[in-house]
Amino acid sequence: MRNPRNFTKPLAIGAPAPLPEIPFKPSRMIHFLDFSNEKMVAKVPDIAPTVDILLGNLEDAVPVDKKLAARDGLVRVGREIELGATQLWTRVNSLESPSVLDDLTTIVREIGHRLDVVMVPKVEGPWDIHYVDRLLAQLEAKAGLERPILVHAILETALGVANVEEIATASPRMQGMSLGPADLAASRRMKTTRVGGGHPGYRVIDDPAQAAEPDAAGPRATAQQDPWHYTIARMVDACAAAGILPFYGPYGDIRDVEGCETQFRAAYLLGCVGAWSLHPVQIEIAKRVFSPDPDEVAFAKRVLEAIPDGRGVHMIDGKMQDDATWKQCQVIVSLAQLLAERDEQLKAAYGF
Repeated sequence: MRNPRNFTKPLAIGAPAPLPEIPFKPSRMIHFLDFSNEKMVAKVPDIAPTVDILLGNLEDAVPVDKKLAARDGLVRVGREIELGATQLWTRVNSLESPSVLDDLTTIVREIGHRLDVVMVPKVEGPWDIHYVDRLLAQLEAKAGLERPILVHAILETALGVANVEEIATASPRMQGMSLGPADLAASRRMKTTRVGGGHPGYRVIDDPAQAAEPDAAGPRATAQQDPWHYTIARMVDACAAAGILPFYGPYGDIRDVEGCETQFRAAYLLGCVGAWSLHPVQIEIAKRVFSPDPDEVAFAKRVLEAIPDGRGVHMIDGKMQDDATWKQCQVIVSLAQLLAERDEQLKAAYGF
């Protein structure tokens, strides 16, 4: 275990000092793009203003023979295209890949000053974060960077979920975590081929009705359940305890917009700040879901105005409000204010 007095000191001579607190910027969607595709690179100036985070993907979904082109495309975007307030992230290849060292070396040297976060796949324990932490410090020092690049872990294995609390606190670089449902399903030997979302076989059912004739009882009510609820809730707790940000990952069925919105909303209500978007249609879903409802913001503002110091018990619209609900309203209004600074439509809707 590292001495806590050294936790905020750089891990390499000349590297920038770690941040004492992780910045919380608008993060409703992490939009994935494969920059080996020239058409996608050409669309960046139009896409960037519509998303909070733009991610150049180097890992899964990028064919082996196009990984170098994807890395070169990311460097080109970082060097040549103005992204405004949109964050630039990348997902590097997994740590067992022979490509990951070149990924990190190249992107820090070439565009480290533009890169906000490196997403690390299949993180299984704090040892994975320690490796990336030290390596980034050495590369930052060599590149002369003035601010540290942050790290985002993807939970994609059973071991990673088992170590989620230790991963969250492994480094001051830790920006957050995402659920990686497809690889996690395989790691757990779950019997599904879906990427995120529910499954019709994962259900609860009412007890059988008590009837004189068994056949007269009628059908038993049943409802589909969320197989990711436990993992998301545990990830949210680990992130909240460590002061970092939790995200839902991908929803693979692009056509199922209703299913995507339902899954995103469940993650939002549990505490996730955003989700991955794999297609433009999911950008709008994430923007809608992870932005507080204007009516909810209006009510939260009323509570804060009625109870400026958060003390005592008050009745507003027949609902009890106290210190705990005051804190809940602070969460809603603070997020609304943050998003209103970036989105003029939301600013008007929220009345700021």
